[in-house]
Formats: sequence, structure tokens, C-alpha cells
Amino acid sequence: MNVLLALGTGAIVAIVIGGVLLLLIIWLIGMYNGLVAMRNRVKNAWAQIDVQLQRRYDLIPNLVETAKGYMKHESETLEAVTQARNMAQSAAGAMGADPTSAANMKAFAGAEAGLSGVLGRLMAVAEAYPDLKANENMMQVQEELTTTENKVAFSRQAYNDSVMHYNNGRQQFPSNIVAGMFNFAESAMWEVESAEVKAAPKVDFGA
Repeated sequence: MNVLLALGTGAIVAIVIGGVLLLLIIWLIGMYNGLVAMRNRVKNAWAQIDVQLQRRYDLIPNLVETAKGYMKHESETLEAVTQARNMAQSAAGAMGADPTSAANMKAFAGAEAGLSGVLGRLMAVAEAYPDLKANENMMQVQEELTTTENKVAFSRQAYNDSVMHYNNGRQQFPSNIVAGMFNFAESAMWEVESAEVKAAPKVDFGA
């Protein structure tokens, strides 16, 4: 008590204000670090998707080259697959640079939908070529693509879970204050809307 009296009212007020500011700074740091951790989980989840996507993008040229030997009159379809694959790969690269960007996700999802569409058309056309269906290399690509598509779907779910957790964190009070102060922008899930795109392209030449 004697110490407080010796300090005086002004000093006591200064100590209290200093203590409050210190607690506020600690709180701010904790909220900021929490948002960074959630954002980094989104980036890591995308990295798992990207590994599988690059594997798929590497398989598609093999698919096209093999089909060329049998589908000489389907050059337009094969060129469409190649172009769509290149667009999707470019969009995936932009996502890799900033996996939390909603704009990047919109462009990527559109490019992936286009790629899935032309792959589906290629598979439908290929049904008219029995020799192509029996080609050993084509059957191997079929198996690898199917496995890769399944891994992409699994990784997409993990990514969407991370995005939801991050978005919840940046929207909830009081962390939304910190998110606004430090520009933690809302991220977007990878949503697949159409029934055609939800199903992985059927690469089945064994029938």
C-alpha cells in the first residue's frame, strides 16, 4: 500500500495502461499466428493436390500420343485435349503461387472443368476403336489415370476442409478484426458442380 501511495496516481494509471497494452499485444500476436497457421494448412493441403495434378498432366500427353496412332480422323478432339490440359496446368501453377486466392481458384476450377469435359469426349470417341482399347500402353495409362483421379478427389476433400477451417477462423469474432487488419483474404473451396465433372473421367479401355 505504501508503495502504491509513493508511486502516485499518475504512475499507477500508467502501469495499468501499460499492462492492458501488453495483454492486447499478446492477444494480437496470438490471433495473428493462429490465422497464419490456418492459412499455411491451406497451402500445404493444396501442395498435396498439386502433386497428383502434375502426375495427371504428365499422363495426358501419353494418352494423346497413343490415341493419335488410331484416331487419325479425330485430330480436333485430340488438339482440344492438349489445349485444355495446358490451360489447366497453367491455372494450377497460379494456384500454387497463391492457394488462398479465390480468383485463382475460380480460374483453376473452370480450367479443370474444361479438361474433364474434353477428356470425357475423347473417351466416348475412343469406344469406336477396338484396337485402341486393346493397346497395352493405353490400358496402363488407364490404370494410372484412374488411380491419380482417385487421389486428386481425396486430396480435394482435405483441401476443402482446410479452407473451411481457415475461413471460419478469419470470420469469427474477435479474430476477424485481426484478419481485416492484416488482409487475410477469404479463400475458396474447390467445388465441382456438374455431374459430368464430379465423376472422374472414365478411362476404361478394357471392356
